[in-house]
Amino acid sequence: MCEKCGKPYYLTTAIAYTSGKPHIGNTYEIILSDAIARYRRLQGYDVFFQTGTDEHGQKIEEKAKEANVTPQEFVDGVAAEIKKNWDMMNTSYDYFVRTTDEAHVKQVQKIFKKLYEQGDIYKGKYEGLYCTPCESFWTESQLVDGKCPDCGREVQKSEEEAYFFKMNKYADRLIKHIETHPEFIQPESRKNEMLNNFLRPGLQDLCVSRTSFKWGVPVDFDDKHVVYVWIDALSNYITTLGYDADGHHGALYKKYWPADVHIIGKDILRFHTIYWPIMLMALGEPLPKQVFGHPWLLVGDGKMSKSKGNAIYAEDLVRHFGVDEVRYFCLHEMPFAQDGTITWELMIERVNSDLANVLGNLVNRTISMSNKYFKGLITNPGVKEAVDEELIELAKATPKKVETKMDELRVCDAIDEIFALLRRCNKYIDETTPWVLGKEADQQDRLATVLYHLLECIRISAILLSSFMPETAEKILKQLQTKETSDMTFSLLETGIHVCEKPEILFARIDAKEMMAKIEEEQKQAQKEKAKEAKKEAKAVEKKEAAAKEQINFADFEKIELKVGVIKACEKHPNADRLLVFQVDLGEEKPRQIVSSIAKFYEPSEVIGKRVIVVTNLKPAKFRGMESNGMLLCATVGDDEDLDLLTITKDFAGGTSVD
Repeated sequence: MCEKCGKPYYLTTAIAYTSGKPHIGNTYEIILSDAIARYRRLQGYDVFFQTGTDEHGQKIEEKAKEANVTPQEFVDGVAAEIKKNWDMMNTSYDYFVRTTDEAHVKQVQKIFKKLYEQGDIYKGKYEGLYCTPCESFWTESQLVDGKCPDCGREVQKSEEEAYFFKMNKYADRLIKHIETHPEFIQPESRKNEMLNNFLRPGLQDLCVSRTSFKWGVPVDFDDKHVVYVWIDALSNYITTLGYDADGHHGALYKKYWPADVHIIGKDILRFHTIYWPIMLMALGEPLPKQVFGHPWLLVGDGKMSKSKGNAIYAEDLVRHFGVDEVRYFCLHEMPFAQDGTITWELMIERVNSDLANVLGNLVNRTISMSNKYFKGLITNPGVKEAVDEELIELAKATPKKVETKMDELRVCDAIDEIFALLRRCNKYIDETTPWVLGKEADQQDRLATVLYHLLECIRISAILLSSFMPETAEKILKQLQTKETSDMTFSLLETGIHVCEKPEILFARIDAKEMMAKIEEEQKQAQKEKAKEAKKEAKAVEKKEAAAKEQINFADFEKIELKVGVIKACEKHPNADRLLVFQVDLGEEKPRQIVSSIAKFYEPSEVIGKRVIVVTNLKPAKFRGMESNGMLLCATVGDDEDLDLLTITKDFAGGTSVD
């Protein structure tokens, strides 16, 4: 029995945020994790593979409101879509956790209370900048061009009562752990980033609760607060194993914790290698053995994003190419530490070159030759020549080479090792020329030996491929009709059995021109449907707004403060072509700045000196970074077809009331 047989192995993905449908960049992570889990099972490990969904937070509360459903109804729908996507990709997870699960919610409340009672969490006040899409707080110095450094979106000023976690209390201990466990953060470059950019400069206390929204795990001893998403989401790795903050841990927790590896995207590395380990230290629990921050799958040279409109979805790729084809591409095209690239053209090229030519063609012609020359019967007369030894040695060495790469989580390189053997097999066919041997009566034993070597290399390759392309591996082994589907010792392929009578075409070559024309037509149709849907939504909003314009009483009207304003200066907004920035004299100490979207109708020089009517008691608002303190009244016709700035003809002073 091998030392790995039956040994527990716990692997997790980051749980997917239920804000919308996952694209192939999101789906890559579950494919990667599944390949690692399948490979560990092949080695004999007792694997527990967990994935799931992160379902709380302000962004979800807002999206549910937009969709006119409850937050629970919203996340139920998205979680089902994510699970369907993971299942479509043939992933072999053992547990799918949802952070709205009752058992998880109760343990999160216990964890929060325990940390509070032991003095690691305290109540304070948060003042700073918040990115809703990323659920992240930032300081001014951390912003990039005034925007969120992770997603590039606008941030909002936030001020609210909150609970905070004392991060610096455990920082030195974490630094020491990282330095003495070089394998803890992978790749190596990610480790240096965490140490030099975050830990060594000093950690700020972490905001761990919110009061500005309600969709979250309630703090049970202070119901104004909900537990902030990172304590909630990160705790899933232990709560679903049966961790209990009271110390009564379940059997799965005792068996599988600490995790062997957390597979996450590089953009959330900070949370998993700083916040999560510190939480575990405070709880008195062991840290995960390794956190792997994988790179991104890019479209061309840009990050995939639904908001950018460049997202590619797994279901579309699968419809055109197939599940294993998509799995192969994602795993093979993603380097260990650098971002990978996906395009439709590159996908077609890989299917044609690697899958159809190298793998599919090898299996097809080897089985075809076995049927042609020996009616499918596998024999091994053992008539070897010098050319055989190189192939046999490579076949014997390949499983170990793959193991070395997989131990380092270099999945792309592991696949390359398998395909190196497959390419060598194709070269071996050219070197041994079976079609020539088949014509010579005295070369039949030599031919049978050559075919045996090829079939055995195909068997070993198929077993190795089962972690990455499980359906393809199963089809290959079925065509060999062998029972040896896990032991990769060379020459275990049974003799005296027959390969299948007719080989199955594993991968058909794709006509690139025809396929791209089909894809482009689909994209055009999708854009039309999207535009149609957007128009429909806009009409619904207009209808809703029209219905909302009900009559108001005189007391409501009296709240509006109207004054005469004299335009002293006007210039175009530096960051928006449709905006003008006015300096308006309202009889105050200095002119008031007002931003208005009327640049389409007026040049700045046209409006200087005009006496206009201004709504002066509106709350200040920002337009592309410039503050506006009021509103200029205008008359409009149609959908911005024409506009006229309302002016008065008499020489009233700025600040005169309009009654």
